[in-house]
Parts: sequence; C-alpha cells; structure tokens
Amino acid sequence: MITTALPRIALVTGAAKRLGREISLRLARDGWDICVHYARSENEARSLARDIEALGRRATLVAQELTEADAAAKLLGACRKQLGAVNCLVNSAAIFEYDEAASFTDAQLAQHLAINLQAPLALMREFARQLPENQQGCVVNIIDQKVAALNPDFFTYTVSKLALAESTRLAAMAYAPRVRVNAVAPGVSLASKHQSDANFERSQRMAALGYGATPEDIAQAVSYLVHARAVTGETIVVDGGQHLVPTQRDVMFEAK
Repeated sequence: MITTALPRIALVTGAAKRLGREISLRLARDGWDICVHYARSENEARSLARDIEALGRRATLVAQELTEADAAAKLLGACRKQLGAVNCLVNSAAIFEYDEAASFTDAQLAQHLAINLQAPLALMREFARQLPENQQGCVVNIIDQKVAALNPDFFTYTVSKLALAESTRLAAMAYAPRVRVNAVAPGVSLASKHQSDANFERSQRMAALGYGATPEDIAQAVSYLVHARAVTGETIVVDGGQHLVPTQRDVMFEAK
C-alpha cells in the first residue's frame, strides 16, 4: 500500500539563492525538512540552513556539482544519510546564458542541457529508486514561462527548458503511481544578471495583469503541487499573464 504520510524530507537543488531559497523556506514553513543543495554558494547555503532551523525544521547542506559523474546518486545518497529518504524533489538549479540560433556553440548547448535537462532527469530516476516502496513521492521541476510563449532569444536555454517541460509529462506517466511529477513555469520574478533594475520593473509591467510574479508566488505554486495529491503531469505558469502577451523577443529586450 502506497502512503503519502510523513516523514517529509525535501531536496531542493540550487537552494542557496534566488528562487531555490524562497522555495526551500516555503516548504520548511509547510513542515518539510530540507536538504539544501548548492554548488559554490556555501555562505548563502549556510544562511538558508539557519533560517530553516529557526522555523523548527531540520536542514542539511550538500555541495555537489551536477555535471559530475553519478552526481544524482551522490546527492540523494548524502541527503538520505543525513536526513532520511527524500520524498519530495524540487529541480530548481539551472543556468541561463544568452545565445542565438545562428551562432550558439556546441559548448553552450551542452552546458544548458547538462544542468537544465540531464541533471533533473537523472535526479528523478535516482529519486524514484531510493523512495521507500510504501511511500508516494513528488517532483516539481522549475521550467520557464518561455515554454508557453516562445521567442528565439536565449536559444539553447529555451531548448533545454522545452525538453524538461515535455520530460515532466513523460516522467509523470513513467513513474506513476509512486511518484507525481509536475512543473512550475515562472515568469520574470527576479532581475537576472542581464537586466538593470529599471528594465526588470518595466518587464514585469508588461504582463497581462500589469505586474509579474514574485518569488513568493513561485514558491506558493510549488507548495500547491507538492501537496496536490491528485495532480500529476501538469505545468502551472506563474507570470502575471506574461505568456498571454507574446513578444518577438525576450521581454527584457522589449522593455525599453
């Protein structure tokens, strides 16, 4: 018999900063212990762990480069050793670099696919393997609203997120009934390194609602999917309706 009962142990990749941090804190408030994954942001990861513990939950830190051989097995193994078997996985770690269809390099494509697609796929596989037989687990993949409103900017990044979006549906089919797999597609919620603060604010105002999503909005959607026991294979777009206002280029280039 499969159960959705406790313990609640979540692994959040890329947890130390930005959306990963907000998602980790929201799940901790929901009663989850958090395995905080990071690659290089040790100080930020330690700060997050302290904040999680202040909420009365357990936190453990695991440093792991996701491009290393057997990274998924190492990461989940470390979480299991320190907290117990993981029954919630949030694939938040990602890279976001600019390139174009006419000029992208093999290295750029390989880098985006390795972090944004291959790592989540491997983590989902290892997650299902380590999940106790009597438990149901859940996965939430963080994608991008670009998959719902295509434009050719950030070409290989978008390719990797499109592939992860379809992989979410495939994985939901493949791992049912023991694992639910869903996704959240955020819009502009934090300024990227490619944006000024003014450009970020203008980008958000271009959404259908006149405002974009906040990190808290994204974390709320993740929380819903983590606890929505009858939902699998779905993607929630959280962007203030930005995908309903299609643009020829990425919104940061349109927000002038």
